[in-house]
Amino acid sequence: MGTLKLLQGNEACAEGALYAGCTFFAGYPITPSTEVAEYMSRRLPQIGGAFLQMEDEIAAMAAVIGGSLAGAKTLTATSGPGFSLKQENLGFGMLCEVPCVVIDVMRGGPSTGVPTGPSQSDIMQCRWGTHGDHPVICLTPGYVQEIFSETVRAFNLAEKYRTPVIVAFDEIVGHMREKIEIPDKGVIPIENRRRPTCSPAEYKPFDETKGDVPPVADFFSGYRQHITGLNHASDGFPVNASPRIHTDELRLMRKVEANKKDIIRYEEYLLEDAEVAVFAYGVSGRSGKNAVEQARAAGIKAGLFRPLTIWPFPEEEVAALAARVKAIVVPELSLGQIIYEVERCAKGKCKVVGIYRVDGDPINPTQILDKIKEVK
Repeated sequence: MGTLKLLQGNEACAEGALYAGCTFFAGYPITPSTEVAEYMSRRLPQIGGAFLQMEDEIAAMAAVIGGSLAGAKTLTATSGPGFSLKQENLGFGMLCEVPCVVIDVMRGGPSTGVPTGPSQSDIMQCRWGTHGDHPVICLTPGYVQEIFSETVRAFNLAEKYRTPVIVAFDEIVGHMREKIEIPDKGVIPIENRRRPTCSPAEYKPFDETKGDVPPVADFFSGYRQHITGLNHASDGFPVNASPRIHTDELRLMRKVEANKKDIIRYEEYLLEDAEVAVFAYGVSGRSGKNAVEQARAAGIKAGLFRPLTIWPFPEEEVAALAARVKAIVVPELSLGQIIYEVERCAKGKCKVVGIYRVDGDPINPTQILDKIKEVK
Protein backbone atom coordinates (compact mmCIF):
# COMPACT_ATOMS: atom_id res chain seq x y z
CA MET A 1 0.00 0.00 0.00
CA GLY A 2 1.20 3.52 -0.75
CA THR A 3 1.00 6.68 1.33
CA LEU A 4 -2.41 8.14 2.15
CA LYS A 5 -2.68 11.93 2.13
CA LEU A 6 -5.40 14.57 2.32
CA LEU A 7 -4.47 16.84 -0.57
CA GLN A 8 -5.86 19.68 -2.60
CA GLY A 9 -6.10 18.94 -6.30
CA ASN A 10 -3.28 21.35 -7.11
CA GLU A 11 -1.08 19.70 -4.49
CA ALA A 12 -1.89 16.27 -5.91
CA CYS A 13 -0.84 17.59 -9.31
CA ALA A 14 2.57 18.57 -7.92
CA GLU A 15 2.95 15.18 -6.23
CA GLY A 16 2.10 13.47 -9.52
CA ALA A 17 4.79 15.47 -11.30
CA LEU A 18 7.37 14.52 -8.67
CA TYR A 19 6.34 10.85 -8.87
CA ALA A 20 6.86 10.97 -12.65
CA GLY A 21 10.38 12.32 -12.19
CA CYS A 22 9.90 16.05 -12.74
CA THR A 23 12.98 17.99 -11.64
CA PHE A 24 12.31 21.45 -13.10
CA PHE A 25 9.41 23.88 -12.74
CA ALA A 26 9.15 27.35 -14.27
CA GLY A 27 6.05 29.43 -13.87
CA TYR A 28 4.37 32.63 -12.80
CA PRO A 29 1.75 32.86 -10.02
CA ILE A 30 -1.86 33.01 -11.20
CA THR A 31 -5.12 32.10 -9.50
CA PRO A 32 -6.31 29.34 -9.28
CA SER A 33 -3.13 27.39 -10.11
CA THR A 34 -0.66 29.09 -7.76
CA GLU A 35 -0.59 26.22 -5.27
CA VAL A 36 1.10 24.01 -7.87
CA ALA A 37 4.00 26.46 -8.04
CA GLU A 38 4.09 26.95 -4.26
CA TYR A 39 4.24 23.20 -3.66
CA MET A 40 6.96 22.68 -6.25
CA SER A 41 8.99 25.58 -4.84
CA ARG A 42 9.20 23.68 -1.55
CA ARG A 43 9.63 20.15 -2.83
CA LEU A 44 12.00 20.49 -5.78
CA PRO A 45 14.98 21.80 -3.76
CA GLN A 46 14.56 18.83 -1.42
CA ILE A 47 15.29 16.40 -4.29
CA GLY A 48 17.97 18.40 -6.07
CA GLY A 49 15.57 19.90 -8.60
CA ALA A 50 15.17 23.52 -9.64
CA PHE A 51 12.30 26.01 -9.34
CA LEU A 52 12.21 29.28 -11.26
CA GLN A 53 9.63 32.04 -10.97
CA MET A 54 9.81 33.78 -14.32
CA GLU A 55 8.83 37.34 -15.21
CA ASP A 56 5.75 36.20 -17.12
CA GLU A 57 4.05 33.19 -18.68
CA ILE A 58 5.81 33.62 -22.02
CA ALA A 59 9.19 33.27 -20.34
CA ALA A 60 7.91 30.41 -18.17
CA MET A 61 6.96 28.34 -21.22
CA ALA A 62 10.32 29.12 -22.85
CA ALA A 63 12.18 28.05 -19.70
CA VAL A 64 10.24 24.78 -19.51
CA ILE A 65 11.15 24.02 -23.13
CA GLY A 66 14.80 24.84 -22.46
CA GLY A 67 14.89 22.67 -19.35
CA SER A 68 13.44 19.75 -21.27
CA LEU A 69 15.95 20.12 -24.10
CA ALA A 70 18.67 19.91 -21.45
CA GLY A 71 17.24 16.55 -20.39
CA ALA A 72 14.94 17.33 -17.46
CA LYS A 73 11.29 16.42 -17.08
CA THR A 74 9.64 19.84 -16.85
CA LEU A 75 6.36 21.35 -15.68
CA THR A 76 4.57 24.68 -15.73
CA ALA A 77 1.14 25.62 -14.36
CA THR A 78 -1.20 28.46 -15.20
CA SER A 79 -4.80 29.51 -15.81
CA GLY A 80 -6.71 31.09 -18.69
CA PRO A 81 -4.90 34.44 -19.25
CA GLY A 82 -1.50 32.86 -18.67
CA PHE A 83 -2.40 29.91 -20.90
CA SER A 84 -3.13 32.40 -23.68
CA LEU A 85 0.35 33.87 -23.27
CA LYS A 86 1.94 30.42 -23.50
CA GLN A 87 0.47 29.60 -26.89
CA GLU A 88 3.30 30.76 -29.18
CA ASN A 89 5.96 28.88 -27.25
CA LEU A 90 3.62 25.92 -26.87
CA GLY A 91 3.46 25.73 -30.66
CA PHE A 92 7.25 25.92 -30.76
CA GLY A 93 7.39 22.96 -28.38
CA MET A 94 5.04 20.97 -30.60
CA LEU A 95 6.97 21.62 -33.80
CA CYS A 96 10.32 20.97 -32.11
CA GLU A 97 8.93 17.87 -30.36
CA VAL A 98 9.84 18.90 -26.82
CA PRO A 99 8.44 16.73 -24.00
CA CYS A 100 6.91 18.85 -21.21
CA VAL A 101 3.69 19.17 -19.23
CA VAL A 102 1.44 22.24 -19.01
CA ILE A 103 -1.21 22.46 -16.29
CA ASP A 104 -4.21 24.71 -16.97
CA VAL A 105 -6.46 25.18 -13.93
CA MET A 106 -9.43 26.72 -15.70
CA ARG A 107 -11.23 29.82 -14.43
CA GLY A 108 -13.90 32.18 -15.76
CA GLY A 109 -13.17 34.62 -18.56
CA PRO A 110 -12.56 36.22 -20.98
CA SER A 111 -9.74 38.45 -19.73
CA THR A 112 -9.43 38.52 -15.94
CA GLY A 113 -12.98 37.19 -15.67
CA VAL A 114 -13.69 35.34 -12.42
CA PRO A 115 -10.26 34.36 -11.06
CA THR A 116 -11.67 32.35 -8.15
CA GLY A 117 -14.51 30.65 -10.01
CA PRO A 118 -14.52 27.47 -12.14
CA SER A 119 -14.76 27.31 -15.90
CA GLN A 120 -14.31 24.84 -18.74
CA SER A 121 -14.02 27.46 -21.46
CA ASP A 122 -10.32 26.83 -22.22
CA ILE A 123 -11.05 23.44 -23.71
CA MET A 124 -11.00 24.63 -27.33
CA GLN A 125 -7.95 26.79 -26.63
CA CYS A 126 -6.22 23.57 -25.55
CA ARG A 127 -6.87 22.17 -29.03
CA TRP A 128 -6.62 25.22 -31.27
CA GLY A 129 -4.84 27.88 -29.19
CA THR A 130 -1.60 27.92 -31.12
CA HIS A 131 -1.55 28.41 -34.88
CA GLY A 132 -0.84 25.85 -37.55
CA ASP A 133 -1.47 22.12 -37.69
CA HIS A 134 -0.12 20.39 -34.64
CA PRO A 135 -0.70 17.36 -32.43
CA VAL A 136 -2.43 17.90 -29.08
CA ILE A 137 -2.80 15.65 -26.06
CA CYS A 138 -5.02 17.07 -23.31
CA LEU A 139 -6.15 15.20 -20.20
CA THR A 140 -9.18 16.17 -18.08
CA PRO A 141 -9.20 14.59 -14.58
CA GLY A 142 -12.25 15.07 -12.38
CA TYR A 143 -11.11 13.84 -8.96
CA VAL A 144 -8.08 14.64 -6.80
CA GLN A 145 -6.80 11.07 -7.11
CA GLU A 146 -7.13 11.37 -10.88
CA ILE A 147 -5.24 14.64 -10.92
CA PHE A 148 -2.32 12.76 -9.37
CA SER A 149 -2.52 9.77 -11.73
CA GLU A 150 -3.28 11.80 -14.86
CA THR A 151 -0.35 14.12 -14.17
CA VAL A 152 1.88 11.05 -14.01
CA ARG A 153 0.31 9.84 -17.25
CA ALA A 154 0.83 13.26 -18.84
CA PHE A 155 4.57 13.01 -18.22
CA ASN A 156 4.60 9.45 -19.58
CA LEU A 157 2.79 10.52 -22.75
CA ALA A 158 5.04 13.56 -23.18
CA GLU A 159 8.13 11.38 -22.94
CA LYS A 160 6.75 8.56 -25.08
CA TYR A 161 5.48 10.74 -27.91
CA ARG A 162 8.00 13.58 -27.54
CA THR A 163 5.43 16.36 -27.34
CA PRO A 164 3.97 18.86 -24.85
CA VAL A 165 0.96 17.48 -22.97
CA ILE A 166 -1.76 19.60 -21.36
CA VAL A 167 -3.66 18.70 -18.19
CA ALA A 168 -6.81 20.83 -17.88
CA PHE A 169 -9.05 20.82 -14.83
CA ASP A 170 -11.34 23.43 -13.33
CA GLU A 171 -10.86 25.57 -10.22
CA ILE A 172 -13.20 23.48 -8.07
CA VAL A 173 -11.32 20.23 -8.62
CA GLY A 174 -8.02 22.08 -8.29
CA HIS A 175 -8.97 23.46 -4.88
CA MET A 176 -10.97 20.50 -3.60
CA ARG A 177 -9.41 18.35 -0.87
CA GLU A 178 -9.83 14.58 -0.96
CA LYS A 179 -8.01 11.58 0.43
CA ILE A 180 -5.66 10.08 -2.14
CA GLU A 181 -3.13 7.30 -2.23
CA ILE A 182 0.35 8.01 -3.53
CA PRO A 183 1.62 4.60 -4.68
CA ASP A 184 5.06 3.36 -3.79
CA LYS A 185 7.68 4.04 -6.42
CA GLY A 186 7.49 1.52 -9.23
CA VAL A 187 3.79 0.76 -8.88
CA ILE A 188 2.94 3.15 -11.72
CA PRO A 189 5.36 2.54 -14.61
CA ILE A 190 7.36 5.60 -15.62
CA GLU A 191 8.29 6.38 -19.22
CA ASN A 192 11.52 8.09 -20.23
CA ARG A 193 12.25 9.59 -23.62
CA ARG A 194 14.12 7.46 -26.12
CA ARG A 195 17.71 8.63 -26.42
CA PRO A 196 20.07 7.95 -29.34
CA THR A 197 22.28 4.89 -29.44
CA CYS A 198 24.25 6.08 -32.47
CA SER A 199 27.46 8.07 -32.36
CA PRO A 200 27.31 11.89 -32.17
CA ALA A 201 28.52 12.07 -35.78
CA GLU A 202 25.52 10.04 -36.98
CA TYR A 203 22.88 11.75 -34.83
CA LYS A 204 20.01 13.76 -36.30
CA PRO A 205 17.47 15.19 -33.81
CA PHE A 206 14.49 14.75 -36.17
CA ASP A 207 15.50 11.59 -38.00
CA GLU A 208 12.24 10.22 -39.39
CA THR A 209 13.97 6.99 -40.40
CA LYS A 210 14.03 6.10 -36.69
CA GLY A 211 10.22 6.09 -36.52
CA ASP A 212 7.46 8.62 -35.92
CA VAL A 213 9.07 9.52 -32.55
CA PRO A 214 12.81 9.90 -33.18
CA PRO A 215 15.28 9.51 -30.30
CA VAL A 216 16.33 12.81 -28.72
CA ALA A 217 19.68 13.66 -27.15
CA ASP A 218 20.12 16.08 -24.26
CA PHE A 219 21.84 19.36 -24.83
CA PHE A 220 25.43 19.36 -23.47
CA SER A 221 25.71 15.57 -23.90
CA GLY A 222 28.09 15.65 -26.86
CA TYR A 223 25.44 15.49 -29.60
CA ARG A 224 25.00 18.41 -31.95
CA GLN A 225 21.56 20.03 -31.74
CA HIS A 226 19.88 22.64 -33.90
CA ILE A 227 16.44 23.69 -32.68
CA THR A 228 14.36 26.18 -34.63
CA GLY A 229 10.68 27.06 -34.90
CA LEU A 230 11.00 26.97 -38.67
CA ASN A 231 10.05 23.82 -40.51
CA HIS A 232 13.22 21.81 -40.53
CA ALA A 233 14.99 18.82 -42.04
CA SER A 234 16.07 15.79 -40.02
CA ASP A 235 19.21 17.61 -38.86
CA GLY A 236 17.11 20.47 -37.43
CA PHE A 237 18.18 23.12 -39.95
CA PRO A 238 15.46 25.16 -41.71
CA VAL A 239 14.04 23.83 -44.94
CA ASN A 240 11.72 25.33 -47.57
CA ALA A 241 11.22 22.16 -49.59
CA SER A 242 7.47 21.62 -49.60
CA PRO A 243 7.49 17.77 -49.80
CA ARG A 244 9.60 17.57 -46.63
CA ILE A 245 7.38 20.07 -44.79
CA HIS A 246 4.24 18.17 -45.75
CA THR A 247 5.52 14.72 -44.80
CA ASP A 248 7.04 15.92 -41.53
CA GLU A 249 3.85 17.65 -40.41
CA LEU A 250 1.94 14.49 -41.24
CA ARG A 251 4.39 12.59 -39.02
CA LEU A 252 3.82 15.01 -36.14
CA MET A 253 0.07 14.44 -36.37
CA ARG A 254 0.42 10.69 -36.94
CA LYS A 255 2.43 10.02 -33.79
CA VAL A 256 -0.65 11.07 -31.80
CA GLU A 257 -3.52 10.17 -34.13
CA ALA A 258 -2.18 6.67 -34.82
CA ASN A 259 -1.90 5.96 -31.10
CA LYS A 260 -5.33 7.01 -29.90
CA LYS A 261 -6.00 3.66 -28.28
CA ASP A 262 -2.96 4.18 -26.08
CA ILE A 263 -3.77 7.83 -25.33
CA ILE A 264 -7.56 8.03 -24.94
CA ARG A 265 -9.06 7.11 -21.57
CA TYR A 266 -12.60 7.52 -20.30
CA GLU A 267 -15.06 6.27 -17.69
CA GLU A 268 -18.36 4.66 -18.65
CA TYR A 269 -20.92 4.53 -15.86
CA LEU A 270 -24.27 2.72 -16.15
CA LEU A 271 -24.23 2.97 -19.93
CA GLU A 272 -24.98 -0.69 -20.72
CA ASP A 273 -28.72 -0.15 -21.10
CA ALA A 274 -28.84 3.66 -21.03
CA GLU A 275 -31.37 5.53 -23.13
CA VAL A 276 -30.00 8.94 -22.17
CA ALA A 277 -26.26 9.59 -21.80
CA VAL A 278 -24.47 12.45 -20.08
CA PHE A 279 -21.15 13.50 -21.62
CA ALA A 280 -19.22 15.50 -19.04
CA TYR A 281 -15.75 15.97 -17.58
CA GLY A 282 -14.16 17.70 -14.58
CA VAL A 283 -16.56 19.01 -11.94
CA SER A 284 -19.42 18.68 -14.45
CA GLY A 285 -18.65 14.98 -14.67
CA ARG A 286 -18.98 14.69 -10.91
CA SER A 287 -22.40 16.35 -11.06
CA GLY A 288 -23.28 14.17 -14.01
CA LYS A 289 -22.60 10.97 -12.07
CA ASN A 290 -24.85 12.09 -9.23
CA ALA A 291 -27.60 13.09 -11.67
CA VAL A 292 -27.39 9.68 -13.38
CA GLU A 293 -27.76 7.93 -10.02
CA GLN A 294 -30.82 10.06 -9.21
CA ALA A 295 -32.28 9.33 -12.64
CA ARG A 296 -31.83 5.59 -12.12
CA ALA A 297 -33.53 5.85 -8.74
CA ALA A 298 -36.46 7.49 -10.55
CA GLY A 299 -36.61 4.66 -13.10
CA ILE A 300 -34.90 6.52 -15.94
CA LYS A 301 -32.20 4.62 -17.81
CA ALA A 302 -29.39 7.14 -17.80
CA GLY A 303 -25.60 6.73 -17.95
CA LEU A 304 -22.42 8.77 -17.94
CA PHE A 305 -19.55 9.03 -20.42
CA ARG A 306 -16.70 10.91 -18.72
CA PRO A 307 -13.59 11.53 -20.82
CA LEU A 308 -10.22 11.65 -19.09
CA THR A 309 -8.65 12.41 -22.48
CA ILE A 310 -10.46 15.22 -24.26
CA TRP A 311 -7.85 15.60 -27.04
CA PRO A 312 -7.56 13.52 -29.12
CA PHE A 313 -11.33 13.47 -28.88
CA PRO A 314 -12.93 10.03 -28.34
CA GLU A 315 -14.69 10.14 -31.71
CA GLU A 316 -15.34 6.43 -32.18
CA GLU A 317 -16.68 5.99 -28.65
CA VAL A 318 -19.07 8.95 -28.93
CA ALA A 319 -20.28 7.77 -32.35
CA ALA A 320 -21.00 4.30 -30.95
CA LEU A 321 -22.78 5.83 -27.96
CA ALA A 322 -24.94 8.05 -30.16
CA ALA A 323 -26.05 5.01 -32.15
CA ARG A 324 -27.62 3.37 -29.10
CA VAL A 325 -29.12 6.21 -27.00
CA LYS A 326 -32.01 8.59 -27.58
CA ALA A 327 -30.14 11.67 -26.41
CA ILE A 328 -26.80 12.92 -25.10
CA VAL A 329 -26.77 15.71 -22.51
CA VAL A 330 -23.61 17.84 -22.46
CA PRO A 331 -23.18 20.02 -19.34
CA GLU A 332 -20.20 22.37 -19.54
CA LEU A 333 -19.01 25.50 -17.76
CA SER A 334 -19.01 27.62 -20.91
CA LEU A 335 -21.61 28.88 -23.36
CA GLY A 336 -21.05 25.81 -25.50
CA GLN A 337 -17.76 24.39 -26.78
CA ILE A 338 -17.32 20.65 -26.47
CA ILE A 339 -20.98 20.08 -27.41
CA TYR A 340 -20.02 20.78 -31.02
CA GLU A 341 -17.54 17.91 -30.96
CA VAL A 342 -20.22 15.62 -29.54
CA GLU A 343 -22.65 16.74 -32.25
CA ARG A 344 -20.02 16.21 -34.93
CA CYS A 345 -19.40 12.63 -33.82
CA ALA A 346 -23.08 11.85 -33.21
CA LYS A 347 -23.84 12.73 -36.86
CA GLY A 348 -27.55 13.17 -36.15
CA LYS A 349 -28.00 9.65 -34.76
CA CYS A 350 -29.46 11.04 -31.54
CA LYS A 351 -30.48 14.33 -29.99
CA VAL A 352 -27.61 16.34 -28.43
CA VAL A 353 -28.53 19.03 -25.91
CA GLY A 354 -26.36 21.30 -23.79
CA ILE A 355 -26.44 22.80 -20.33
CA TYR A 356 -24.31 25.92 -20.02
CA ARG A 357 -23.25 27.96 -17.02
CA VAL A 358 -20.74 30.82 -16.74
CA ASP A 359 -21.67 32.61 -13.50
CA GLY A 360 -18.83 31.20 -11.41
CA ASP A 361 -20.82 28.33 -9.91
CA PRO A 362 -20.82 24.68 -11.03
CA ILE A 363 -23.63 22.95 -12.89
CA ASN A 364 -25.43 21.02 -10.16
CA PRO A 365 -26.94 17.52 -10.40
CA THR A 366 -30.50 18.88 -10.33
CA GLN A 367 -29.92 20.88 -13.51
CA ILE A 368 -28.63 17.79 -15.27
CA LEU A 369 -31.41 15.59 -13.92
CA ASP A 370 -34.05 18.05 -15.15
CA LYS A 371 -32.53 17.94 -18.64
CA ILE A 372 -32.40 14.12 -18.57
CA LYS A 373 -36.12 14.06 -17.75
CA GLU A 374 -36.81 16.54 -20.53
CA VAL A 375 -35.14 14.47 -23.28
CA LYS A 376 -35.81 10.89 -22.14
